[in-house]
Amino acid sequence: MSYPKKISAVKFYYQPGIINRLHLLLLFIFFIQGLNAQSVKNDVYVDDKGVMKWGKSNTEVQGFGVNYTVPFAHAYRSAKRMGIDPEQAIDDDVYHFSRLGFDLYRVHVWDTEISDTLGNLLDNEHLKTFDYLLKKLKDRGINYVITPIAFWGNGWPEPNEETPGFSHKYGKGDCLTNPDAIKAQENYLSQFLNHVNPYTQVAYKDEPNLIAFEISNEPHHDGSPREVTAYINKMVTSMRKTGCKKPIFYNVSHSIHLAEAYFDAGIQGGTFQWYPTGLGYQRELSGNLLPNVNDYHIPFEKVIKENKGAKLVYEFDAADVGKSYIYPAMVRSFRQAGIQIATHFAYDPTYLAYANTEYNTHYMNLAYTPQKALSLMICSEVFHNIPMYKNYGKYPENTSFENFRVNYENELAELNSEEKFIYTNHTSTAPANLKKLKLIAGFGNSPIVEYNGKGAYFLDKIDKGIWRLEVMPDAIWVDNPFGRNSPRKTVAVIKRKEWSMKINLKELGNDFQVEAVNEGNNYKTNVTDNSFTIQPGTYILKKKGISKKVDHNDKLRNFTISEFAAPATTVNKTYLNHTPPAGVAEGNEITLSAQIVGQEEPASVEVLVFKGYRPETIKMERYDGYNYSAVIPAEMVKKGFLNYYLLVNTKDEKSITYPAGEKGKPGDWDFYNNKPYSIRVVNKENPVYLFNAADDSQLLIKEWMNTLKLVPTDNINEAEYQVNVEDLLRKQVKTKEGKDIYRYTFKHFVTDKIASRKSDLSSKENIVLKARSLNGKPCKLEVAFVMNDGNAYGGIIDIGTGLKEYKLPIKELKSTKTVTLPRPYPGFLPYYLDHKLNSPFDIQKVESVQFSIGPGIPESEIKDTHGVAIVNVSLQ
Repeated sequence: MSYPKKISAVKFYYQPGIINRLHLLLLFIFFIQGLNAQSVKNDVYVDDKGVMKWGKSNTEVQGFGVNYTVPFAHAYRSAKRMGIDPEQAIDDDVYHFSRLGFDLYRVHVWDTEISDTLGNLLDNEHLKTFDYLLKKLKDRGINYVITPIAFWGNGWPEPNEETPGFSHKYGKGDCLTNPDAIKAQENYLSQFLNHVNPYTQVAYKDEPNLIAFEISNEPHHDGSPREVTAYINKMVTSMRKTGCKKPIFYNVSHSIHLAEAYFDAGIQGGTFQWYPTGLGYQRELSGNLLPNVNDYHIPFEKVIKENKGAKLVYEFDAADVGKSYIYPAMVRSFRQAGIQIATHFAYDPTYLAYANTEYNTHYMNLAYTPQKALSLMICSEVFHNIPMYKNYGKYPENTSFENFRVNYENELAELNSEEKFIYTNHTSTAPANLKKLKLIAGFGNSPIVEYNGKGAYFLDKIDKGIWRLEVMPDAIWVDNPFGRNSPRKTVAVIKRKEWSMKINLKELGNDFQVEAVNEGNNYKTNVTDNSFTIQPGTYILKKKGISKKVDHNDKLRNFTISEFAAPATTVNKTYLNHTPPAGVAEGNEITLSAQIVGQEEPASVEVLVFKGYRPETIKMERYDGYNYSAVIPAEMVKKGFLNYYLLVNTKDEKSITYPAGEKGKPGDWDFYNNKPYSIRVVNKENPVYLFNAADDSQLLIKEWMNTLKLVPTDNINEAEYQVNVEDLLRKQVKTKEGKDIYRYTFKHFVTDKIASRKSDLSSKENIVLKARSLNGKPCKLEVAFVMNDGNAYGGIIDIGTGLKEYKLPIKELKSTKTVTLPRPYPGFLPYYLDHKLNSPFDIQKVESVQFSIGPGIPESEIKDTHGVAIVNVSLQ
């Protein structure tokens, strides 16, 4: 097998002749034997305490990184359709992995693309590209965990293709039970492990950078323990017959009742996942989600300990979350649970990140999601610096741990150690030790760096008075990245723009030199009082008077000093994002904000407010990056509907009017798409509506049931949301004491509903619920407010069979349990937030309404069917 171009792992130079050819052959044999001997010596093993250790040094294996799929499926097809060279894309993205401090990679290989129905390994473009990726990862010092069998078709999010593999023929279910399918998998695993990567000249089974194998991706067994053990044992045996000494893992976070059966099959460890915010909400989740990652409690930990099993996380993400604060809290919980290594799912190939089509519920890329990527950079530091099983207490005391902290209100994750300072948003924290500081990575402003651009930046110390600066271009989200996506839908754009930067490093002085060093970068700038203009690229910063020259090709950790990779500007039109307030009280001023990005800066941005026949114009001012704001004065805010347009005016005196996004002005005779933005203005005594079934039911956070329905009532524009629960038992999870949980809970985030009515909240006395019970009998419903710290206060309402309004006095609310919603994957994780909160109820801090069927229901009735139909919820 030989792959063309780019990488030649071994080169021999010799003179013609038999002796020289023999000499070459012997050298090659000794070389390969040496590689194999080295790899066997350094194979990872699992010790008698269930800890993976390196064979050479007997030190604990550490690692953190990402899943990444360019060699396969949608990512590979998309590259080909777009005219992208997959290998060049890999080069750029793997550089970013290194830049972010990752040292681990994982993928579930699409066996369906590289095998036939008998399990024979196919030498094709997917395997070639995968081998290339592994070589590039190895060059950067990045290790891997490989899952040879995915069971998936290769379509998602597209239709599956007619692939040649056994998984396509049999499907996941039959692969676990059909004798012919099992035989094909045994054959495939044997050939896969014996496959020699032509770029490294080493078989997968012997690759020093390969830490462990996970047999397959999320098998979901439903057979008997004996059948499951027999199946897994056949897989393990086929792998061991190759001579593989590496640890073999199996997914133990699905079908957890089979945990003993998994370990009886001869595996060395279990793999886990975590999606604490569920999957597929189709939009960004709001609210404080730190309570959802408080604890990674494994109810079958005893089984793992008894079998001396190691633990790794193959996938995790806070899906549908656009903020950066949450990830270090997740990995803190992993370490507390004894998880040794972990990989995030999934890093978007940069060429696909503009559309986020690969997995729309996930979104991660250094160029397009810089703050989230920096958060993963901090996660890597957590995994390398926090010991396993160390307990940092309960939420909220565990939001600060060692040199790390997470802060929901400031949307910030931060590492502040003596040598490293990493932050994902504006921070006022001063570095722990300026004299020892070697690395700064951040977004926004800090005491060290002031920067208004919307990309990440990195500062690496090369020598005293010499630093490397890397600046990424601006990333601007222009559409919902978590919704129904398409290559024809742009969710984020890149803009290469010149911004001012100020660097306050004493050892550089206040007039240091800036030299562009990445290929094609000829940018020149001057420094005055620590400030200068900068554009994306890589630079050397040198204190004035230092004559030492820096070789731009020198290595700095696992990258060269002159390296840089980033997309070009992708902005080809004007994008404006603006959401009107949900409703306001008469006589209060209204602050409007909008994000605007275009090929050029707007000459001006205006609000046209219709107050009678003639509109009034209010100028919007830019306050940060691409963000503009304006205030509509209180005297213009009268009861009724306040209608307005936003106008973006260009330097050539042309206008684009929004919400239409059309050229021209609303007053033009031919401007036909003239629907305005509209704000409902009411008396301050009016109810504050928190939930309206007709409008908000699709936004509810809930566990799916086929008995959930939105049904019209007899009144126009009114509907009721029916929640009928046939079985209140939460089958996948128990309390920490091992007790059954009989409860169905759903919730609704209300921050957008109350944001513009905050001044009216203190005058409200009751929660008013318009509802009725189902099944011809009353139903108890607990209604609770969850505050921004996760604490909940509520009360139980007895709902009758007739539709009417029920009142729950706010002053009677009592502390109650907070349910972790969305429910996570895996489902065995804690149902309730176990916290140390004692904050009093404060209506100004309410973020969501939590509805629960179960509390207050007598034990004799708890197993019956219970249901309610809710029309709306308001504060009155």
